Amino acid sequence: MRKTPSFLLEDPDEVKRLIRQNPWATIVANTGAGLVASHYPVLLEEDAAGISIVTHVGRPDDELLEIGENEILVIIQGPHGYISPSWYENDAFVPTWNHVTAHLYGIPQILSDDENFAVLDRLVEHFEKRMTRPASLAMDEQAARGIARGTVGLRVEVTRFDARQKLSQNKSPEVVERILHHLEHDATYGNPALAEEMRRVQPITST
Repeated sequence: MRKTPSFLLEDPDEVKRLIRQNPWATIVANTGAGLVASHYPVLLEEDAAGISIVTHVGRPDDELLEIGENEILVIIQGPHGYISPSWYENDAFVPTWNHVTAHLYGIPQILSDDENFAVLDRLVEHFEKRMTRPASLAMDEQAARGIARGTVGLRVEVTRFDARQKLSQNKSPEVVERILHHLEHDATYGNPALAEEMRRVQPITST
């Protein structure tokens, strides 16, 4: 990603927040056959000293990605959206795209069958807990373990990350006010989630 200093996100705690709130990840591996990408949900390991995530891939993605042999890239994409130049000054004509993105790097560790099942159980619990009648792998653990054999569990201890918060930090307060107004109210490019991220880095009182 372009290394614009004002957009760098270097706080590990903010990267962890991004992972928590945006668990659908893109996993990219540079294999002997070339670049391969897959998409899976991830969970942050909250008790880890650094940034560590757990996930799983379905077979045969573990072989396609050559898991465990090389470093992989895990892309976390937060809120993002189009920013019209009409929201800037009167003579502006160049649009942009605001976003929050993190690239996480590490060599994945393959989990044991029991560790993998525990991760799958956590994933289901994590997403089902909001439901009125949450589902659980414990409802039929024997069947769930059979299905789990078609997956491979992974832990990625992040050795380095490259992250950006490109949220109009280079614009005047007046322009930011207008961008926020359109993101929160515009019928075409409204994006309240992106506006919320902008308010995190530059709080403004407009509504």
